[in-house]
Amino acid sequence: MIRSMTAYASAEGPSARGRLVFELRSVNHRFLEIGFRLPEEFRALEPKLRERIEKRVSRGKIDVAMRFRAVPSADALSLNQTLVDNLRHLEQRLLVAFPESRSPSRMEVLAFPGVINEPEIDNAALSAEAMTLFDRALDDFIATRTREGERLKATLVERLDGIAAIVAQVRQWLPDIRAGLRQKFEARIAELKQPLDPGRLEQELVLAFHKLDVDEETDRLTAHIAEVRSRLDTPEPIGRRLDFLMQEFNRESNTLGSKSIDTRTTQASVELKVLIEQLREQAQNIE
Repeated sequence: MIRSMTAYASAEGPSARGRLVFELRSVNHRFLEIGFRLPEEFRALEPKLRERIEKRVSRGKIDVAMRFRAVPSADALSLNQTLVDNLRHLEQRLLVAFPESRSPSRMEVLAFPGVINEPEIDNAALSAEAMTLFDRALDDFIATRTREGERLKATLVERLDGIAAIVAQVRQWLPDIRAGLRQKFEARIAELKQPLDPGRLEQELVLAFHKLDVDEETDRLTAHIAEVRSRLDTPEPIGRRLDFLMQEFNRESNTLGSKSIDTRTTQASVELKVLIEQLREQAQNIE
């Protein structure tokens, strides 16, 4: 099973003191990098959140954002009567000094800091609610990466099938290419004025075939294809392994192109590079 490094998930829920919201976003990255944007009162949760992510994710640049909107219940509020009395006395003194001024409304008084007594926050309970909500968001985040990974897998298999088909075609062409090379050698030798030792002809042909032999490259490409296929259903992350295999794919296709003496294998090398580049682009999204 493969997972994408690109994903988004969110979770929102009520708490005893308001509403909590978590958002997780991730993009491609060579390693695991986690950034947090947490309200000040939840900063202490960062190590626990990081630990839970690291247990389930191995690669990707992940941004974790949390929002908390405190909404205390009305029956939990009380009035700071002492402060209200002091404000009323001050307001009366101001009216004497500034008789043309307007008296504050009730809502303006209630908006004054400290007029409303809010209950003590149970930080332990609030943190527990936040962790429960984060686990829900993280589960959705992992599920999203897995679903996207299945789509990536289908694309990888399609490109691998295309590469395998080209490799098989090149192998079918090789006997004909070798025969054509021998005919060219014999035709050029026939144009020579001096006769050539048949043994020397065979030596030259062997050397030419050795220089242009692509059996090793096609064998390696086939082995790389099999290796990628075998990794697609493994439970552990395969992204780094695929990064290495993409380099090997490119190396073999470049060698195949450099040894080509036939327009068919030259074209095959170009098509291989196109498919391998498409394969590499998709592999970069995999955890």
